Amino acid sequence: MENFIPVCEPALLGNEKKYLLDAVESGWISSAGKYVSEFETQFAKYCGVEHGIGVCNGTVAIHLALVALGIGKGDEVIIPNFTMIATAFAVCYTGAIPVFVDADPNSWNISIEKIEAKITSKTKAIIPVHIMGLVCDMDPILALAKKYNLSVIEDAAEAHGAEYKGKKSGSFGHLATFSFFANKNLTTGEGGMVVTNDSKFASKSRYYKNLCFPLEGAREYNHADIGFNYRISNLHAAIGLAQLEKAEQYTEMRINNFKNYQKLLSEIKGISTQVWDETVYKHVHWMNAIKVDPIVYGRSRDELMDILKKEGIDSRKLFNGMHTQKSLREYGCVMEGEYTVTEDLSRNGLYLPSSSTLTLSQVNRICDVINGAKI
Repeated sequence: MENFIPVCEPALLGNEKKYLLDAVESGWISSAGKYVSEFETQFAKYCGVEHGIGVCNGTVAIHLALVALGIGKGDEVIIPNFTMIATAFAVCYTGAIPVFVDADPNSWNISIEKIEAKITSKTKAIIPVHIMGLVCDMDPILALAKKYNLSVIEDAAEAHGAEYKGKKSGSFGHLATFSFFANKNLTTGEGGMVVTNDSKFASKSRYYKNLCFPLEGAREYNHADIGFNYRISNLHAAIGLAQLEKAEQYTEMRINNFKNYQKLLSEIKGISTQVWDETVYKHVHWMNAIKVDPIVYGRSRDELMDILKKEGIDSRKLFNGMHTQKSLREYGCVMEGEYTVTEDLSRNGLYLPSSSTLTLSQVNRICDVINGAKI
């Protein structure tokens, strides 16, 4: 369709082709090569931590972090109910049970007030997910973790460069994980990263991601533990390094997109977004998500999405709650409980086109359609 606006396209405005061609010409196209180590080092530095461990996607990054912490069968891990299901699946890979906590009605992140009630003697970790590019309120989460001797893994898949009280996402937990899928603010196409300040956890992550080959000495093909093939390729890392060189530019582009949306959407009754304190949080707007109040707006979320589609504008529904997932019920998760905020977001939420390269004229067009559809 002419003038079609996709929900998200990668911005490849730097040295991606140059570095990728260099990697190909060097012959190092698999999991060894200079770009892997350089990308790991520079991304860890970008987050303000000591160690980066590149992997093949964000889901396995969470799994690897859990394995490094020794999480396994019989353990419980607290996660947001409102999140991409990858967070829950990664916990399941270990044999542990994900335990769900409803979302906060303002930030849409995990509700701080509801975490403690879900902690039991089996709880071993909390995974706060920084939804849509907004860091969770980390101080009370870390205080709870300290009180109950729990580990914290930040799922920062949606929050490259986001900040809380002046510190970047990925620098708060015992470990943190990132995704570099094509729609992320920084992308490698497919890829992920575990970051940490703890050298022990870094070594375990490196060990388990590469089939448990010894980290030092000759490769004898004797394996003491069951490991995983979670390596990132030199090709993907080459793209990642080029992306990282323009991280601040890409971040500002996403923030600017939101500001353009905000000016127009704030005038439309029945449309709302996340709420946060800009003196505490730097939101990087992975996706420009909105919630539709069908009574005030006059149309349902699904009706609005249909109208946008007819006008050549792509959009996506927000996540379904973990408590509704058949796979997790059959796995053995406790599905009962009140998750009113998650249900509201799942029923009424969507995200709009959010490419870094989105133009002001495109934003104006999208908002004109949303305003025109209001009854």
